[in-house]
Amino acid sequence: MIILQAQDLTKRFNGINIFSKVNLSIQEKSRIALVGRNGAGKSTLVKMIIGEQSIDGGQITTKKNLTIGYLAQDTGLDSDKGIYEEMSSVFAKLKEQETKIHELEAQISTLDPKSDRFHQISATYDTVRANFEQHNGYGYDAEIRGVLHGFGFDKDQYDKPINELSGGQKTQLALAKLLLEKPELLILDEPTNHLDVETITWLEGYIQNYSGSLLIISHDRYFLDRIVNEVYDLANGTLRHYAGNYTQYTQKKQQEISLRWKEYEKQQTEISKLQTFVDKNIVRASTTKQAQARRKQLERMNRIEKPTSDSKSVRFTFSPKSKSGNNVLKVTDAAVGYTKILSEPVNLDVKRNQAIAIVGPNGVGKSTLLKSILGIIPFLKGSAQFGTGVDTGYYDQEQASLHPSKTVLGEIWDDHPTTAEGDIRSVLGSFLFSGDDVAKMVHDLSGGEKARLLLTKLAMQHNNFLILDEPTNHLDIDSREVLEKALNGFDGTILFVSHDRYFINKVASSVVELSQRGTTLYLGDYDYYVDKKDEQLAIKEHEQEKQGTAQLAAQATTSTTDKKNYEVNKQNQKEVRKLNREVIDLESQLDELSKSKNNIESQMAQPEVFNDLDKASDLQKKLEMIDQKIKETESKWEQKSLQLEDIE
Repeated sequence: MIILQAQDLTKRFNGINIFSKVNLSIQEKSRIALVGRNGAGKSTLVKMIIGEQSIDGGQITTKKNLTIGYLAQDTGLDSDKGIYEEMSSVFAKLKEQETKIHELEAQISTLDPKSDRFHQISATYDTVRANFEQHNGYGYDAEIRGVLHGFGFDKDQYDKPINELSGGQKTQLALAKLLLEKPELLILDEPTNHLDVETITWLEGYIQNYSGSLLIISHDRYFLDRIVNEVYDLANGTLRHYAGNYTQYTQKKQQEISLRWKEYEKQQTEISKLQTFVDKNIVRASTTKQAQARRKQLERMNRIEKPTSDSKSVRFTFSPKSKSGNNVLKVTDAAVGYTKILSEPVNLDVKRNQAIAIVGPNGVGKSTLLKSILGIIPFLKGSAQFGTGVDTGYYDQEQASLHPSKTVLGEIWDDHPTTAEGDIRSVLGSFLFSGDDVAKMVHDLSGGEKARLLLTKLAMQHNNFLILDEPTNHLDIDSREVLEKALNGFDGTILFVSHDRYFINKVASSVVELSQRGTTLYLGDYDYYVDKKDEQLAIKEHEQEKQGTAQLAAQATTSTTDKKNYEVNKQNQKEVRKLNREVIDLESQLDELSKSKNNIESQMAQPEVFNDLDKASDLQKKLEMIDQKIKETESKWEQKSLQLEDIE
């Protein structure tokens, strides 16, 4: 069922079309990515969908009472409340029902079971409780705690006022609240910004099971590959639809472009042959009729437009002016942090031509480690030793090396005063700074423009060792791909921090995980690192299981009493596992029944069904059967849950 449809949408700014005749369709359970270069109009299109931007042409239609949740890029939650209090406000109606249930229970306890009043209150109680249970009334607290834990907020932070948190944490909480609200259509603009890899991985798992529809704008290609099964590409003022995830979309788009070029070139060859014949034969009496026929053929031909890209691409390379020795960097048993140690012991042994990615959760000191290596922040223990001939270039995600009061041209020219202005402008042009762009003040640049300016400075230094801190931040997907290509062609050494897993897979030859316990080296890309972590976790769980079995066996041989206790404990564990499986199975049944109920209610709300008494009657019977099954299943679930609590 279609829940939202955009038909022939057009948007203009200052009389110029940003896009026109755009069509988009969102179904129930849709998993859609909206992609395109920075400035293509993705956020504008989304704001038109949610009503924040006017529509200059076309229309948007939605299902009745469609609920839409929207997370704008870098938008934080603004609240004086504590974290948990703000999240629990989502369930205000359930909390009111919970209070009502307790009030009704208190009234029932004082009434004569045979009185009419008792039956009236009992009926009200059953209705309120059924609604409460249907909307996960007994589980919303666990749901809140689960989502907060996923975003890295533990119980000791629950009472902390939201307005005292960092911007990144406020953005995470804005997303957490949206997930708890469960709108039918969830629109997310760059949801992985400010998230570390661990949190992004959790978010992927969570929204893969999201009950509503998803429309996502993101530059995180790994994230899109895991989540979406449709891609809308906004380019050249039009919107094209592709089935599949991000990687499948890129393959299909490339095939499409290749096919258009073949068709264009084939037609151009035909046009050339026809035109040549006309030019040679139009004045000859013996062949003029044939030439005229071919000229008419040319005039009637439906010309294929020359394929064009949506805009200019960044183009650059990193080229070291000298080669370093084989040993590039050595860090031994170091500790990183400011006033307290964030990670220890830190060990790195970087060789020439390696590309090493540093990964780890937010707050563990990844950026601090890079700054300590460069001497910007001292190590709390240990030090870094560079090898012979090492010339280091640094990309700072905070962009602190840029001067706000300089122009784009001045920022580069001041570093290279002996270079001709024309050459500086040429280099800037390759990073998409052309014409009046070079006169812009640095403080007026967007995040993406500042990122490109930093890359310009780095490329002109010709270092042989690049230390990069989140280099893909603020870059659109096309610029990220150009950066990947430049780094893969770099004849030098790279040490970088990134949460862009797709980028890590493309660039890294090995991964170093940074944690509170120090560094762990994995000799492969990001996927290899994940596989190894999973393998290590499985081995650890297996060893713990073996140790637990061995301990139980040892206890069983100590005495007859211990043996009996062991058998009882073993039986209890078996019963707990059995009950757990039954509870989980019943919860799954309840989910499926709730989905079936929602589906029938949606059908009943449709005009063609609502006005057809036979169809409406059949659906009503089905609805009553499902309600009965839900009631029976909830009763079983409650019984099994109580049994489980008694054993545990």
